Amino acid sequence: MNPVQLAFRVLRVDGRTRTSTVLTAVGVAVATGLVLLLVSLPFATKARAERSIWQEVDYRSSGSAMLIVQGTDFTGGQEITRLDVSSTVDPHTIALPAGVPSFPGAGQVLVSPALFERMHELPASQLADRFQGTVVGTLDDRALRYPDQLVALVGHSPEQQPAGSYQVAGFQPAANAEVDPLLELLAGVGVVVLIVPSLVLVASSSRLTAARRERRLAALRLAGATPGQVTGIVAAETGVAAVVGALIGLAVSPLLHSLATLVPWDGGTWLPSDFGLPAGVTVFLVVAMPVLVLAAAVLGLRRVVGNPIGAASSHTPKPLHAWRLLALPVAGAFFFFVVSSNDSSAAMVLLGLLLVVASAVLVGPWITFAVGRIFVQRWRRPAGLLAGRRLLDDPRGAYRASAGVVLAVFIGSMALTLMPSFESMAGGGGTFRDPVLSVSTSSERAREVTAQTNARLAGYGQRARAAEVGEVVLSSVNGSRLQALVVPCAQANELLRVALTCDSAPAVYGLGDLSGYRVSGNYDEPGVPLVAGTQVRSLRPLDSDVSVDAIVDPAALPAGVVPGQAKVAVSTTGSDPETVRTALAASGESVYSRDVYLAGQQTELDDLRRVTVIGLVAAAVLAGCSAAIATAGSVLDRRRTFGALMAAGTPVRLLSRALRAEAALPALAATVGAGVVGMLVGLGLFSMIQEGREGVSAVLTPWLLAPVVLGLGVAVLAASVCTPALNRVRAEPLADE
Repeated sequence: MNPVQLAFRVLRVDGRTRTSTVLTAVGVAVATGLVLLLVSLPFATKARAERSIWQEVDYRSSGSAMLIVQGTDFTGGQEITRLDVSSTVDPHTIALPAGVPSFPGAGQVLVSPALFERMHELPASQLADRFQGTVVGTLDDRALRYPDQLVALVGHSPEQQPAGSYQVAGFQPAANAEVDPLLELLAGVGVVVLIVPSLVLVASSSRLTAARRERRLAALRLAGATPGQVTGIVAAETGVAAVVGALIGLAVSPLLHSLATLVPWDGGTWLPSDFGLPAGVTVFLVVAMPVLVLAAAVLGLRRVVGNPIGAASSHTPKPLHAWRLLALPVAGAFFFFVVSSNDSSAAMVLLGLLLVVASAVLVGPWITFAVGRIFVQRWRRPAGLLAGRRLLDDPRGAYRASAGVVLAVFIGSMALTLMPSFESMAGGGGTFRDPVLSVSTSSERAREVTAQTNARLAGYGQRARAAEVGEVVLSSVNGSRLQALVVPCAQANELLRVALTCDSAPAVYGLGDLSGYRVSGNYDEPGVPLVAGTQVRSLRPLDSDVSVDAIVDPAALPAGVVPGQAKVAVSTTGSDPETVRTALAASGESVYSRDVYLAGQQTELDDLRRVTVIGLVAAAVLAGCSAAIATAGSVLDRRRTFGALMAAGTPVRLLSRALRAEAALPALAATVGAGVVGMLVGLGLFSMIQEGREGVSAVLTPWLLAPVVLGLGVAVLAASVCTPALNRVRAEPLADE
């Protein structure tokens, strides 16, 4: 009988082996499905970028076929991507991106379906008038980053093209698209920190009947079976579950991809086609998962192959050595070396993270052994002594029940270190007050934009009026330079995030003494001294986010100094903000406001929170399942021992307490350690982002204790399956063993 036939014979006659096989297949399916999903994320971002790369200006392009300028607008808190274009050649010769029906002529506009609907829902003064043209068509999904993206392609004549346009050969081709680096990094981290718990689940499932299988294989070895035959039998038993699980994972991966399309990222959801993997990558991953499981199963045969008598008689495993503790500091040193290096790559960071996670496999059993020794020496209650003896005799098996929980605690602590630190970086953008909208333009065009905006505001019946704010440079004799805004004092108090004391005399306002500073329109121009007698007054910022260095009254500007750049700003106080935005955006420039700037930060933080919650829930579920299966397997592995204890009169309640203590004691020590290590790894990852940013520091909150407490609770809760398992042992005759 060949190994495959023997494996199926065992599956037919042994119910516990069937249970173990089914659970192993489920574990492999989960691992395969997660791997296929996580590996597809970079490909999904690449597909997104290929569709939407035409919405970005290709500054490296050399040609003169068209003029283009890209801007950003907002409506109701949603971003609008706006492209103003004009053709300098026959527009039919310009290659169009997929999903763009035609090149818009002067006065024509192409919009996305979602923007088309929004334009018809709102009054023209709040949205449609911004584009100054007639909608002649819509873009389809092939031209959009995500299904509900708001995009406008506005056509002009070359003479009416907005300022700041670039002359290019055409729209940017899809070949220039790149992967989203942040989601690529998160996908790599996900592969490391979620696949390991999945493999722990597989290992726990395969160990469900480990003792019985070891005795069976040892008997075959003693009966004359060769090591190769024994290995073939195990490979066949495990291979059935691994291959079936991998195929199930492949079959359910489209469902996982469909669910992933509902998770927003970078402002919107996904198209189902985004998550397609190349066939070669899919085949490799589906084949790799069973191979890893088979390799782990074969490596676990060393005891049976090398010492069948010891396996058959269940000799005590070799004691653990303290050198295992070196694995964690060595892995940690490598990880922190990588994150502190200036030229470290994402692959090296992920390798360091993987080594830290893998070091738990070596350190965890020794901690379990140490905890068992303490309880055997100092505890005198029966449940504690039974638990301590188990931890001391088989620390590897005892740790296996809490391995998934330890990894989940590590992930949670790392995430709860990074998220508050990321949130502390939010803010900034503090030039104008919150109700103020502004556009940046050249000083020559600023007056025209101001006049046009005020005319539109008057036509819409709005009280708000636009003001021109110039930008000059103040330079001192020691070489220091400040960016200064040119605006009357009264308007500065209305528009800027500062408080000034105004007087009839023109003045210069700053955070320090500005006496002796010279004024120039641009950084590369020689400065002109301030007019003699110009007053220098203090500038009081309203909050810490203010980014205004100095303010110059227009009357205090020396003759001949012309601001190099300018802003046109409007306060929406007392007016309809969307109508004011329309009046300002009709100039073709990108409208900036602080609330939208902060909303963009909030979108990024929401993306990270969403991904973190999904990852933590997945890790917790996997950890709980692996702990429950490992506890049940521990009971079945020691069926003889527990059956004898119960036959001698030991209550099931006492044995249940001992088993819960087995799970809780190593979990308590290991989860505390995992929490500390997760926090340190989180600080290491944050240091890579923090580098080069002044005033940014990591934030540690009391929520860091939550993963440890929840992890311990999950371990104890999962260990509650021991009571049903013990009742099953009591119900079955010992002779069955």
